[in-house]
Amino acid sequence: MMSEQSYGADNITKLEGLDAVRKRPGMFIGSTSKKGLHHLVQEVVDNSVDEALSDYADEINVTIHEDGSVSVTDNGRGIPVDDKDGESVLNMIMTDIHAGGKFDSDAYAVSGGLHGVGVSVVNALSTKLKTVIKRDGYVWEQTFINGEPQGLEKTRELEEDEDTGSMVRFWANEEAFETVEYEFDIIRGRLENLAYLNPGVSFDITDERPEEELYEHYNFETGISAFVKHINEGREPITKDIIRAKGETDTDDGHRVMVDVALQYTTSTQQSDSSIFSFANNIETTSGGTHETGFKTAITRVVNSYAEKNGLLDEIGGERMGGSLVREGLTAVISVKHSDPQFEGQTKTKLGNANVRGVVSSIVTNEFNRYLEEHPDDAEAIVTKAINAYKAKKAAKKAEELTRRKSATVNTRLPGKLSDCQKGTPAEDAEIFIVEGDSAGGSTKQARDPENQAVLPLRGKILNVEKNRLNKILEHDQIQNIITALGTGIDDEFNIDDLRYNTIVLFVDADVDGAHIKTLMLTFIFRHMPELLEKGHVYAAKSPLYRIRYKGETYDAMTEEQREEIVNNKCNGNPDNVQRFKGLGEMNPEQLWETTMNPKKRRLEQITIQDAAKADRVFSILMGSKVGPRRDFIRENAGEVEWIDI
Repeated sequence: MMSEQSYGADNITKLEGLDAVRKRPGMFIGSTSKKGLHHLVQEVVDNSVDEALSDYADEINVTIHEDGSVSVTDNGRGIPVDDKDGESVLNMIMTDIHAGGKFDSDAYAVSGGLHGVGVSVVNALSTKLKTVIKRDGYVWEQTFINGEPQGLEKTRELEEDEDTGSMVRFWANEEAFETVEYEFDIIRGRLENLAYLNPGVSFDITDERPEEELYEHYNFETGISAFVKHINEGREPITKDIIRAKGETDTDDGHRVMVDVALQYTTSTQQSDSSIFSFANNIETTSGGTHETGFKTAITRVVNSYAEKNGLLDEIGGERMGGSLVREGLTAVISVKHSDPQFEGQTKTKLGNANVRGVVSSIVTNEFNRYLEEHPDDAEAIVTKAINAYKAKKAAKKAEELTRRKSATVNTRLPGKLSDCQKGTPAEDAEIFIVEGDSAGGSTKQARDPENQAVLPLRGKILNVEKNRLNKILEHDQIQNIITALGTGIDDEFNIDDLRYNTIVLFVDADVDGAHIKTLMLTFIFRHMPELLEKGHVYAAKSPLYRIRYKGETYDAMTEEQREEIVNNKCNGNPDNVQRFKGLGEMNPEQLWETTMNPKKRRLEQITIQDAAKADRVFSILMGSKVGPRRDFIRENAGEVEWIDI
């Protein structure tokens, strides 16, 4: 389309056959859960993005169809339809796990998808896959049933002004996945990120399933600068501009590396790196890697060097500041594109190329240094913020040492309010209910199964950690109790292996105050213990709003709508009794056990992070200091049902 580089049969390299995908799909897509299902879409989209990376495509469209299938269309060169060594290239791509153009540098200088690895896995895990290809002057179609090719057809000639390109539509196999229901927002979030990372490329998504179709369009000309601005919507910036560092170079081993970094400092007091997002060849590297390490090294070095050179470290005795202190309040997006990326693991969450660290560090050091020299007011604000973080950390350390000395004088370090389980921890079935209020805590303690269920009551609302530094957080008794009870520590000292309970249940009233308390607890966990969310340990209890009795039968309703349905359909419009639960404290222990704590009957909502950048933005808007973005967010999401999916 836009480049003369060829992409045909000669560029397809076959390495080995597609054998064990159906037997062990988790090895190829991470899991067979909702996350694995959406990984299928990601693999096909990544192949289209690779066409855009090589400057062959600028339009990518995703459609979730009424029948539950998904199609991905681009205006790239089109998948090859000729033969190689007597075998159909399209069949090879769709049925051989290591056959694809991404292994040939003449076809793709940079790629993130697996054109042959990824799409063949999608084919293997689908009952049906259909391709429509526009190239070589014709429209070609081929269908695969349970992975088996049904024959390539040349259906018509291309119109004179018709674009080339590919369409892949697939029907995921219900037997391979726990669910085959796609979530519009998960796919939409991925496409939005890709639009930030690929300026000038249009991404569209349509969901045909609702009565009123859902549609979104993304195209960001300023790229990741727009990404940082979007993330920081709820924060006050302290640097005038979004700082950009871009460059490209050839490494010693002959590979091309392109680096693009955007960053901005804000008044946020977070030091958890939850606002740093890294990508390699458009794939989000949630576990970091050498590019992220190089970035952090550069930021720490530049800020300390500037502070030393300008005599700004005198007030802390000339000591250099650690990386987490220098990065307090920093939002950054790091994007590298490498001609031969080495990822750790099949699902590619960590970049492993050793020489990328030095490349990123050098480019960021040069550009960040230049910015600080040209903007002395911003430079002083950044250094001053880091110095204040240094002082706060010193104060927090003193508070922590004092707490340890106090705890040494008592028999146990566990919080006095905690009613622990008898089984002992850690244990696979050990649970802790973190409960709003002493009265509800008392009922919960009576209702629980003491063998494996622990209860920790909280008195009132915990501290809003979005607005406070670590020293203030550690001084807060309720937060200290949570940290001690869970056993993992926080931030740099967090260790998931020390978690005392496999299931953590947030147990609050189903009212405005309860929602606020739950949000405060989730903000603390997301900022200081994010791995608990990533590993799926955190749940919200779903207690009923109503209990309805009719002719000896008892029904629980979670919403007003459910109550009306039960009253009309189960009770002939005339129930014997309808009880409204205003709070957990109003339930007696037997009711609490039956409705909310009994593992056989209760409803728990698992709280996970599908999109870290979106979660970071939502927490900063809801719990930060800027009123305008929070008001706008609440107005826009007022129609959402009781829970905002982050």
